[in-house]
Amino acid sequence: MSTETAVETPVTDGIALSGEAADKVKTLLESEGRDDLALRIAVQPGGCSGLRYQLFFDDRTLDGDVVKEFGAVNVVTDRMSAPYLSGATIDFVDTIEKQGFTIDNPNAGGSCACGDSFS
Repeated sequence: MSTETAVETPVTDGIALSGEAADKVKTLLESEGRDDLALRIAVQPGGCSGLRYQLFFDDRTLDGDVVKEFGAVNVVTDRMSAPYLSGATIDFVDTIEKQGFTIDNPNAGGSCACGDSFS
């Protein structure tokens, strides 16, 4: 008889949103007075490393969108960006040194010093 233990595996299908990031997005949506918006994350050509992230609120639904729900917050990714972001985690940092959303993306081979773009 073998004794197997359950091993947690990291989320690799889509984007993960940390609790801090979800709380910040919810606060921002409440300040906008809109409950019909989702946080859209996209990958676009540009930046010093070749590709850059875009995060913005969006009320549109595009064909092929990938939607993940995190409590009261929906995160939407277009079908072209989804493969670049699979397994990525969005966090929100608020320290004396830095404030804003950060993206930890296992698909990025490298990034620039500003953290705005990746390859």
